[in-house]
Amino acid sequence: MTRRFLFVLGSSRPDGNTELLARTAAEQLPAGTEQEWFDLAEQPLPDFVDVRHDAEIPRPEGAAAHLLDATLAATDLVIASPLYWYSVSAQIKRYLDHWAGWLRLPGVDFKARMAGRTLWGVTALAHEEFEVADPLVGTLRNSAAYLGMRFGGVLLGNGSKPGDVRTDTEALARAKTFFAQEAPIARFPYER
Repeated sequence: MTRRFLFVLGSSRPDGNTELLARTAAEQLPAGTEQEWFDLAEQPLPDFVDVRHDAEIPRPEGAAAHLLDATLAATDLVIASPLYWYSVSAQIKRYLDHWAGWLRLPGVDFKARMAGRTLWGVTALAHEEFEVADPLVGTLRNSAAYLGMRFGGVLLGNGSKPGDVRTDTEALARAKTFFAQEAPIARFPYER
C-alpha cells in the first residue's frame, strides 16, 4: 500500500520550531511519498458543538470537510503541535474534538476507517526534560488506541525562539529515521 501522509499543523506561529522539525522528518520520506500539509492557523476549524444526544450531526463544510476527507485519505496522520501548557495546542484539540462528531456521521464509518492507520506526533518544547510532554503524548496515544490505530510516538525537540530547534542536534538526528520505524498498535496504559 502506498503511504499518504497528512501533516496537521497546530501552531500559533508560522514556521515555528514544531513545523521545522516536522518538515525535517518529512524530508526523509522516500521520494514520491504523498504529503499534504494542513495549517489550522490558515484554515481554522469552527468550534466543535456536541449535539450527538440532541440532533443529527451536521455534515462538515469548508475547511472541516476538506480536513475530514484528507484525514480519511491518509495512511499516516502527523499531528504537529507545539507543547502548549503541557498538552496539544487549542487548534489541535479542536481538530480532535471534531473526531467525536465524525464518529457519528452517517455513512462515514470514521472509527472503522481509521483503524490500522498510523498516528504520529511532532512537538517542540522549551524544556530540556521531555517528561513534561507526557500529557501531549498520552493524548495522542490514547486517541490512537480508541480508534484502533498504530502509534509511532512523538518526535520531541527543544526550542523556544523561532529556529531554536535547528540547534537540537539529537532531535534532528531522530528526525532522520522517525517515520522509518515500525509503529505498533496503540494501547491504553491499562492494556499493557
